[in-house]
Amino acid sequence: MRKIQTPAILFAALLAACSSVPPTVAPVSTAPAPLPAPTPVAQQCAPCTACPVCPAVQPAPAAAPAFTRSYVAAAWADLPGWRDDDVAAAWPAFLQSCRGVRSKPQGPGWKRVCELAAAADGKPGFDVRQFFEQHLQPWAVTNGDGASSGLVTGYYEPLLRGSRQRSKAYAQPVRGVPDDLLTIDLSAVFPELKDKRVRGRLEGNKVLPYWSRAEIEARGDSLRSKNLLYVDDAIELFFLQVQGSGRVQLPDGGMVRLNYADQNGHPYQSIGRVLVERGELKLEEASMQGIQAWARANPARLDALLNSNPSYVFFREVANGDGGPLGALGVPLTAERSIAVDPRAVPLGSPVFLATTRPNSTTPMNRLVMAQDTGGAIKGAVRADFFWGFGKAAGEQAGRMKQSGRVWVLLPPELAPK
Repeated sequence: MRKIQTPAILFAALLAACSSVPPTVAPVSTAPAPLPAPTPVAQQCAPCTACPVCPAVQPAPAAAPAFTRSYVAAAWADLPGWRDDDVAAAWPAFLQSCRGVRSKPQGPGWKRVCELAAAADGKPGFDVRQFFEQHLQPWAVTNGDGASSGLVTGYYEPLLRGSRQRSKAYAQPVRGVPDDLLTIDLSAVFPELKDKRVRGRLEGNKVLPYWSRAEIEARGDSLRSKNLLYVDDAIELFFLQVQGSGRVQLPDGGMVRLNYADQNGHPYQSIGRVLVERGELKLEEASMQGIQAWARANPARLDALLNSNPSYVFFREVANGDGGPLGALGVPLTAERSIAVDPRAVPLGSPVFLATTRPNSTTPMNRLVMAQDTGGAIKGAVRADFFWGFGKAAGEQAGRMKQSGRVWVLLPPELAPK
């Protein structure tokens, strides 16, 4: 992959293929993103693919993040269920956040607390709850309109079956980043677009948008990319792209781990919405599970449905460790203790107290989690994507999760809003 800086003419030429800078990893929700009206399925792809939204041709100055305007000082007693949560279960994830935040702009603000945490870790009688209460301050996060409630969805790490060799049983290629995919940095021309990238390809002396999903599939092996693996199910591969990371079990029992590597720059379109608009699924049926059931019943029509979403995710193979997939913070995610957030509102690495309910229920789910990931559809101050973990059971929970919730960010005095 080549990364170049470009004059303004390329900005216009590639407008259709621009997207936000991808984070390190790509887990995302299988539940709908907030829209004015209910949506049938995830309005998002992997966090890294950012459900790209192109800036205007004449970009307006970007608004500065307004973290302080959305924070309200709170007391520990304001956090529902704080005394009941097993906060010690979040301690390993907090130590991971300390490791990941070191290189971030907010790193110096966490230095003192993280050093105290490392010194206290493992000591007999250590009280995790007391540590947080002594060294951190809760701040209620509110939306720009003052609302304290927002959407909480879920995501997970899927398991697929695949092979190193293509066969009739394993025919669906998992593609690596193509050699001809360009990532173009616009910040040299438009500094206010420092978090934007354009993806494209060279054709002669022209830079054009990169191939869409349908075009990639039509080009097949002529695409200039390495096929990392071959899996047995097209719809499962699609949802691997939606989640952004996953594992593939090989016929010999071996396991391969995949992480998001790049994306073709085209915007994500919800195939669940397409099915609802066609009248083939009811709104309440258009969950991940509902779409999978439709795919099983309509194999001859599946390719056309998938191609209605022009976005395409490329992967890289990573070490198959015991922990979760790497999040945008650069540390492994912890099942049921990590969330994806909008980093413009909640700084990555911060502990967050999440007050919500379990999927499709009114049963409270109040717990301490760590902001360790981002997502393309995770936009807004009171917005979280809850990481359920690995495998089928986690996927079932994630696919049903579309709950209302509130969040409090826990900060040391050094990072208190001014």
